[in-house]
Amino acid sequence: MLDVRRLRLLRELARRGTIAAVGEALAFSPSAVSQQLTVLEREAGLPLLERTGRRVRLTPAGQNLVRHAEAVLERLEEAEADLAEARGGLSGALRIGAFPTATRAIVPAALITLARRHPGLEPMVSETDPAAVAHALRAGDLDVALVHEYDFVPAEPEPGLATEPLYGEAMYLAAPAAPPAEPDPAPNPGRPGGPEPDQGAALKAHARAPWITATPGTLCHAMTVRACQAAGFTPRVRHRVDEFATVLALVAAGQGVAVVPQLGVTGPADPAVHLTRLLMQRRTKLAFRSGAGAHPAVAAFGAALRAAVPPDLAGSRAVS
Repeated sequence: MLDVRRLRLLRELARRGTIAAVGEALAFSPSAVSQQLTVLEREAGLPLLERTGRRVRLTPAGQNLVRHAEAVLERLEEAEADLAEARGGLSGALRIGAFPTATRAIVPAALITLARRHPGLEPMVSETDPAAVAHALRAGDLDVALVHEYDFVPAEPEPGLATEPLYGEAMYLAAPAAPPAEPDPAPNPGRPGGPEPDQGAALKAHARAPWITATPGTLCHAMTVRACQAAGFTPRVRHRVDEFATVLALVAAGQGVAVVPQLGVTGPADPAVHLTRLLMQRRTKLAFRSGAGAHPAVAAFGAALRAAVPPDLAGSRAVS
């Protein structure tokens, strides 16, 4: 009989590529991971791995077993959901991952609703970049998470994970406002204006300006770079900052321009910042392990999130 815990190790090896990475993610030593995979090969009765130096590669049999492992792990999630439903009365920890703007603007209100409806549930929030969510969910470090994607950075399907749409946000080009002596054609400087008829032209107008992006490796960084490249130039990055309030403060100080989402420009208007709405969106989804969508705790948190979404978010009622 194949051991489910060892199947999980094999699945993680297929995703992470090295035994050391699997051990780090699942809190095992590399030697323990290697020993468990050797036992799994013995249980399977044929080689599952090809070892070349420090790296390993799955054999065709190993790749096929990973596909079966995905199905087995999904059914186990469904079984846990059924058992939780049968027990009734939600209780215990719910580990939640969320990116900073959602943690500030959406999650607190959702937690208030969750506490009122399910006082026995203990939500535990960790700020997690969407790029790291898939590994954290598969490793069991998170139970549910908020992730996002941009028009220029669509999300790739993640084996073993499922998502549900939550809301969409408009995107804005943030630039230093014109000096008071100069006429400013935009209504309400420092506040979101009307739709920009030519997104490429709006971005390209700042092709020679310094840019402020998120740190490399994040979806927000990739979004800015790809949007600029689609407009015909590569941005000259001066500052790399992940927190949008800080980004806007740098823009106000004349340090560059940036692309920011709607939830990143909430709060009092800054007359030193000019915001131009772009024809692109950031879309936020709820992510969880495949088969866990029916788990009462996951479903309850999803319902609380939807109740907390501000009505002015673009596409908040219909996100594809």
